[in-house]
Amino acid sequence: MPETTPAITQATLVKKAAPKSDYKPADVSPQRRVQRSFAVRLWSIRHSRLLEWFYSRFADMFLLLHPLWKGIGYGRVEGPIKFVEKRVKGFMFDCRMCGQCVLSSTGMSCPMNCPKQLRNGPCGGVRANGNCEVEPDMPCVWVKAWEGSRNMVHGDKILDVQKPVDQSLRETSAWLRVTAQAAAAREAASNAAKTGASG
Repeated sequence: MPETTPAITQATLVKKAAPKSDYKPADVSPQRRVQRSFAVRLWSIRHSRLLEWFYSRFADMFLLLHPLWKGIGYGRVEGPIKFVEKRVKGFMFDCRMCGQCVLSSTGMSCPMNCPKQLRNGPCGGVRANGNCEVEPDMPCVWVKAWEGSRNMVHGDKILDVQKPVDQSLRETSAWLRVTAQAAAAREAASNAAKTGASG
């Protein structure tokens, strides 16, 4: 019977070609670094009810400031607001600044962290341990979204069908967009009430 040679993988070739060095980055494995990056994201999911309460008040405050944003000009305030939003949401949720934030509908788990960027639930490849099929060390974004949604007052919003991502809104402020939309809806309702009362 002929002897078979074991196949050499790409990872083995890369490891052999890598320059030898005495430097090791603080004895931290890549897997440990990845786990650290999930720590805050997972904290946010575990505390989704608190964050839902806070976000509701924050959105109300932003809506109260609508006359200020409108007076200065939404285009002018977007730069500084986006700077803050990107850092806060990046730290808390690993935000990708898609401009169409749905955290309040997905248990405070950002669907843009899914390697496939699925917006309406998990793929069929979730591992038995609840981890992602593409990133085996990462908990599935949608498994965590379901867990987070179960803690929230309006957790059933996870069942709402989300629209596909509009790539033209990438790197724009979701905070300002939601505020402007809420202000427009409020003004439309106010005008409708006035028209109904006068008619």
